[in-house]
Amino acid sequence: MNHWIPLESKNQLDAIVLKSQEKPCLIFKHSTSCNISAMAKSRLERDTKNAPNAPEIYYVDLLKHRDISREISDKFNVHHESPQVLLIEQGECVYDASHLDISLEEILEHI
Repeated sequence: MNHWIPLESKNQLDAIVLKSQEKPCLIFKHSTSCNISAMAKSRLERDTKNAPNAPEIYYVDLLKHRDISREISDKFNVHHESPQVLLIEQGECVYDASHLDISLEEILEHI
């Protein structure tokens, strides 16, 4: 079973980069005021429940942590979107998707 890990500090991004050297990590950027974001989050939660090979998911509440969202965009050189997932491997973003294109099946294809 997959656990969602709150991403609440910029220092955690460095830890994600290090951890991604050993195994893929996923960052989910979520706007708690957006219905599409809620739908994407719900789909990921449902799909990861029975997916033992799913990566750890770091969850960013964009309304509380806009600074972290900007840091993610800068660190991994991706254009900000919401909702958005970024797959981090070997310290790099190897895949990103946004809105209703967010799919665990697609993510797993890139691992």
